[in-house]
Amino acid sequence: MESLKEEVERANSIAVERMMEARPYLIGLDEASRAIPHLKKGMALTHAGPPISWEKASGPLRGAIIGAALYEGWADTPEKAERLAETGEIALQPNHHNDSVAPMAGVISPSMRVFVVKEQNSSKKYYTNINEGLGKVLRYGAYSKDVLERLRYLNGEFSTVVGSALSELVAEKQGVDLKTLIAQAIHMGDECHNRNVAATSLLFRELAPYIVRVSDRQLAEKAFKTIDGNNHFFVNIAMAACKAMAEQAADIKYSTVVYTISRNGTETGIRVSGLPGEWFTAPATIPRGLYFTGFNETDANPDIGDSTITETAGIGSAAIAASPAIVKFVGGDVRTALEITERMSKITITKHKYFTIPYLEFEGSPTGVDVRKVLRLGLPPVADTGIAHRMPGVGQIGAGIVELPMDCFKKALRRYAEFYGLL
Repeated sequence: MESLKEEVERANSIAVERMMEARPYLIGLDEASRAIPHLKKGMALTHAGPPISWEKASGPLRGAIIGAALYEGWADTPEKAERLAETGEIALQPNHHNDSVAPMAGVISPSMRVFVVKEQNSSKKYYTNINEGLGKVLRYGAYSKDVLERLRYLNGEFSTVVGSALSELVAEKQGVDLKTLIAQAIHMGDECHNRNVAATSLLFRELAPYIVRVSDRQLAEKAFKTIDGNNHFFVNIAMAACKAMAEQAADIKYSTVVYTISRNGTETGIRVSGLPGEWFTAPATIPRGLYFTGFNETDANPDIGDSTITETAGIGSAAIAASPAIVKFVGGDVRTALEITERMSKITITKHKYFTIPYLEFEGSPTGVDVRKVLRLGLPPVADTGIAHRMPGVGQIGAGIVELPMDCFKKALRRYAEFYGLL
C-alpha cells in the first residue's frame, strides 16, 4: 500500500505529464455567444480572475465592463452602463468557468470574436479574445470612442478575414500547432507572456498565405498591418494554449499542482489539482516595474488578468531566462531574468520536455507549481505583467514584475490537509 507521500508524488507526476503532453491547436474564430456558455444568456460578460461582484471590482475591471456594455449597445453613456452593472442586470462570470482566458481585465462580451483552441488529446475547446495592442485599450479599462472603434474593426472586418484564413488552413491540416510554435518562439527570445515578437511573427507566417487566398489585396494588406503593428498579438493565443495544457492537470486526486493562477484586480486566486474547482484567494499585489511618462506607483492598480496561466503551464516568468530583451519592458536586468527562472525551478515539479531554454543549455522550463514547495521555501511564484491605472477609463501605465500573494497558497494547503483528513 502506498504511503500518502508516494500517492502525492505519483499524482503530481501524472499532472505535469498530462500538462506537457497536451496538444493545443488553433482551429478558428467564432462569435463569443456561440462558443462561451455564459454569454448565451443575454446581457452577460466574462472577466479575468476569480469570481467578483461589481461592488468589489477594481477600476480597470469596471472600465472594461462599462466599455463592453457600450460596445454591445446595452447603454449609450458610461453612466447608464455603470447603472446596469450596479443593479446586477449585467451578469458576470469568470473566464475560467467558461473554458476561456483573456489578459488584464479580460472582459469578453457576446458579439466579440474569440479564437478557438482545440486540445487534440481530449477534443476539448478553449477560447480567448483578440488582442487590441498596448496602451489605451479595453482590457486596461479604457472605453473612449477610439477604443470602441478599434474593437469594432477587430471583431468585424479583421476577424472575418482571419477567421476565413483559419478555415482554409484547417481544411489542409489540423490547425496551427501552438505547442511547437511556442517552443520555437522561446528559442527565438520570447517567453510568451510579455514578449511575443517571435511568436507573433511565426503565427503571421502561418496565416499569411491563407489571408491572401481568402481576401482582396486591400483587406489582406490591412490585416497584415494589424498583426504586424502589434507585437503582443499572440499573447491571447498563448494563454488559450496554456489553458488547454494546464486544464489537463486538473482534478487529480492527491495532486498539489496548481492548474490555475489568475487575478481580477482586487484578488489573486489559484486552483489546485487535488481540490476540484475551489478558488483560494488573497488581496492582489501591485507590480514593481517601469511606468510610462507621467505615471508612478501611486497610480497603479493591483495585479490583474488571466495571463498568469502562462506561468502555470511553464512559460512566462518560468521561461524568462530565454528572453533577456524582456527586461527592457518590465524592468530589471538579465541577471534578474535568470534569477526568476531559477526561483521558479525551486517551486515546481519538473522541467518541461518541450519548452527549453537555450541559454541554460536547453534545459526545460520549470513546470508545475507545487503548493507544498511554495510554502516550504517561502517563495511564491512571480510573473511579468502589464500595469493598469487604478481608475476606470485611463488604460495601461506601465509593465513590471509581480510577486503573487503567499496567502493563496497557505489557504490552499490548509484546505488540502482538511480535505484529505490530515488535520
